[in-house]
Amino acid sequence: MTSRTITADAAGTWTLGDLPVSRIGFGAMRLTGSAAFHLGTPSDRAQSIAVLRRAVELGVNHIDTAAFYFSSLRSANELINSALAPYADDLVIVTKVGPYRDYSGDWGTPARPDRLRGHVEENLRQLGRDHLDVVNLRWMEGWDSIAEHFGALAELREAGLIRHLGISGVEPRQLAEAQAIAPVVCVQNQYGLHTPDPDADELLRLCGEQGIAFVPFFAVAGQGGARGPAGEELDEVRTVARAHGATPAQVRLAWTLQQGPHVLAIPGTGSPDHLVENVAAGALRLTDDEMMRLNTVRLQGR
Repeated sequence: MTSRTITADAAGTWTLGDLPVSRIGFGAMRLTGSAAFHLGTPSDRAQSIAVLRRAVELGVNHIDTAAFYFSSLRSANELINSALAPYADDLVIVTKVGPYRDYSGDWGTPARPDRLRGHVEENLRQLGRDHLDVVNLRWMEGWDSIAEHFGALAELREAGLIRHLGISGVEPRQLAEAQAIAPVVCVQNQYGLHTPDPDADELLRLCGEQGIAFVPFFAVAGQGGARGPAGEELDEVRTVARAHGATPAQVRLAWTLQQGPHVLAIPGTGSPDHLVENVAAGALRLTDDEMMRLNTVRLQGR
């Protein structure tokens, strides 16, 4: 499919609380290197900055990031600040807290509720902002409940440091638990063609019914996750891609977006060409028959 003249407007829009965003956004994790976090080759700083600026030129106004997205030489937040500050009024930057990495890159103990203010302030400092548009609380193994951590973020929202709250990596029960404390504008979970997930499917449904944005991550990478796409592409995906003159990654993104108008996509890349292809996927419309074939593949767990 032709991609060079297609902008993010082709995907349509949704609102995160009161903040309108394109349904095709940008995930900043891969800006720091050839693989997630401190693995792989550090990125070319100038190219990463160019990708961010090109994303905005293409109409992307939803950028997903975190203070723990850094490699030995690069910080996603610092790259965003350098590339895009002073920020456009319609640019929505979404970050997340909960996980913790020390300066060597090693994962430490997840943040206690009383440490979350420090995590929020670190994002503010790195991004050069006086408030964060949206903060997602990432559920961590070992927590008995989301309530205490989400409550701490709700207090920071009341204090004006955060505009809206979301949650990430959760089950349906944790969405209900968070909503009893403060409004939730988005749920960010792993979701895609790669494997069925009853909890994610239920969250997709619940979010659609309640007008909450559902934001899948690793929709293109699949089971490769933070390492990037792994293994051979499915024959069915390749067949659909050929029929549209598209790439398999574009088909995966289009399938994701067609799960509902409340579904957003945040594909990440450090490649200018892949960025253009990802944004163009917002214009790809799969037929009912193609969606059925791909859904069958997913249910089979292939």
